[in-house]
Amino acid sequence: MKKILYLLLVFICSYSTYAADGHTFFDQHFNDYSENLDDAIDAKKDGIFIFFHMEECPFCQKMRRNVLGQKPVIDYFKQHFLNFEVDIESSVNLTDFNGNDVLEKIFAKRHNLVGATPVLAFFDLNGKRMVRRTGFANEKDFLLLAKYFVEKAYKNERFIRHKRKYR
Repeated sequence: MKKILYLLLVFICSYSTYAADGHTFFDQHFNDYSENLDDAIDAKKDGIFIFFHMEECPFCQKMRRNVLGQKPVIDYFKQHFLNFEVDIESSVNLTDFNGNDVLEKIFAKRHNLVGATPVLAFFDLNGKRMVRRTGFANEKDFLLLAKYFVEKAYKNERFIRHKRKYR
């Protein structure tokens, strides 16, 4: 029995996600999105990604567990975006893309019309939301959504039509 437990422990430890090795999905910031835009421009990123969530949202938790910690996701998003999260129920102050001070929940609900979560939002380097999806996305769809933004395919077609090309 001890040997089985030991093997199980070794398997779990060796199967740890990329994020557990110190590579986290979300970037650190001081809740100033106007400054984050400047940082994204300086770093030659394609845009800013915001994960709008609620702490008790089961679909948000599922994305954190099964998608956001995966190496291909982290690598692609770190290459192309600055990545942040906003709790849509939080009363923490932030500065929006236009330099206005608001609460996180106001930024989410009024500025970005977030109701249900998770919301996956991609902003261009002017702070304009260009791509948005509500609900859980598996790893494949999440990466495809990001590429849809990076390749600016949203200018020519809706995501659902774009997605059909890759089935």
